[in-house]
Amino acid sequence: MTLSIIKPDAVERNLIGKILTKLEVGGLEISSLKMLQLTKPEAEKFYDIHNDKPFFDELVKFMTRGKIVVIALKGEDAVIKNRNIMGATNPKEAQPGTIRHTFSKSIGENSVHGSDSLENAKKEISFFFGGATLI
Repeated sequence: MTLSIIKPDAVERNLIGKILTKLEVGGLEISSLKMLQLTKPEAEKFYDIHNDKPFFDELVKFMTRGKIVVIALKGEDAVIKNRNIMGATNPKEAQPGTIRHTFSKSIGENSVHGSDSLENAKKEISFFFGGATLI
């Protein structure tokens, strides 16, 4: 399993369905999903790994500016598959057809987040879905 987040910039532009389609066509299955708006403390906790980086405050502000969609995905090699479907963090470097190449506005507003390892996927899924039983 892995976690993906459709970020505020993509939600604001009504891209939820198009992004979900890319994930499903790419071979991932949606296990659970929900829409929410992060509070500042929640965003700070989720992105704590970046708290010493110069972009931290901007990231927290961005992720709390509007609704997000969090998605638990399953499938063979889900973490790697999701990262390939998303594309490089910088949309200018992302392969054509990837989510970030297709939909991102900039490196800061790159439409989606995806877990970078199985270990982080477990932590991130737990953060958003807690003790919920995922199908």
